[in-house]
Formats: sequence, C-alpha cells, structure tokens
Amino acid sequence: MPSLRDTIAADLRTQITTGHLEAGARLPSEPRLAAQYKVSTPTLRNALALLQAEGLIEKIHGKGNFVRHPLRRLTYTRGRLTPDTDLHFTIRTTNLRARGDLITLLKVPSRTPLPEFLYLTHQRESPHSLARIYVPQDLAPAELPWCRPGWAESQETVTARLPTPEEATTIRISSTLAVLVITRISSDTTGRVVEAAPMVLPGDRTNALFITYHTTEERGTEG
Repeated sequence: MPSLRDTIAADLRTQITTGHLEAGARLPSEPRLAAQYKVSTPTLRNALALLQAEGLIEKIHGKGNFVRHPLRRLTYTRGRLTPDTDLHFTIRTTNLRARGDLITLLKVPSRTPLPEFLYLTHQRESPHSLARIYVPQDLAPAELPWCRPGWAESQETVTARLPTPEEATTIRISSTLAVLVITRISSDTTGRVVEAAPMVLPGDRTNALFITYHTTEERGTEG
C-alpha cells in the first residue's frame, strides 16, 4: 500500500504532467497543502522532496515551491556548456586566502591571497550550474578569467558526489540528487598553475563529452 508521502507526490505529479499545474506556477504554501491532504508538515515536505528530486518542482528560499520549467540537457565539452544560446550567468567576485584543497590545486602556500570568481549559470529564471574560478592574486586579470591567453595545458578531473547544502540551495536541487563536479586545472608554459576551476553540474541535466585526439608519426623508410 502506498505511503501518504507517495500518494501526495503521485497526485501532485499528475497535476504537473497533465498541465493542471503549469510550469512556473507557485504551489500553495506547505501548511496549506498539509491541511489539504490532512497530513503533518514533515510528511508533506517528504512528498515535495520526491518531486524536487525528480526535477518537477524547485524550492526558492523565502518564496515557496514552484513547478519547474523543463530544463534542456546540456553537454559539457572543451571547458564549456553547449548549447549555450539560452543560458545567461551572473558573476560575483570575492577575495579570500588559500585554504584546504585550494592550496593543493593551485600549489600555493597557505593563506595566499586569491580572487574567487563565482559564476551562476541560469536557464530562464532557474539556476542551472555553478562554477568557481580561482587564480593567484598576481595573475588576476582585469578581464574575465577565460579571456586570459597563455595556457599551455589544462587537466580536468571528474567526480560524482552529493551536493553540499550550499550547492543544493544555490542551484535549487534536492540534497539527494548527485552532481557532477568537473575541476579544471590550467598551467602556463613554465608549469605554474594559473587557474583552478571547479564546476558543479546537476546530474539530472548534464552530459560530459571528452574527446581524445590520436596523432601518428610518419616513419621514414630505409632505401
């Protein structure tokens, strides 16, 4: 027999998929929904968490729960998301000092000054992905980090994990939805690390494409 949580989730899911609740619509408040379904608020929230994990609704802090617009699956390749025609982003810049993993990634001493460029990518009004770019203070460019020339090599590491509470809140996903974390480390011609860029991509909307190029050397023949 379905639990109360599953029954509520099924009813709301049907309303969303049939168009009774349209994309962008705000759901009634959680206390009102709990009263409507005659359940406790925790039970109601568990039902909403199921729909959030399925990508049907999103919770906006201080505003409530909304039916999510369908998000296109995007592909990460060669350092960027494609297609990007319907994406826009906001940027926030802060200054901090190297700590934890940043010391290892950038190969700098502890507490080295670092600017942080935080990019929050949106599709329509919904957050889509989150990236942080760190560069040593003496290399911080006046222009956007990706415009800086002179990279000799970039390496990318891919990790799947659950989001941190901050990440789940920022990109409005369930804390149970796995994210793909792609960390790009770029070095100059001397081998110095000039950028560390972790990007957090929700697993329900992202593909990652990696291309390997094979080269062949022509071998001379002896006469």
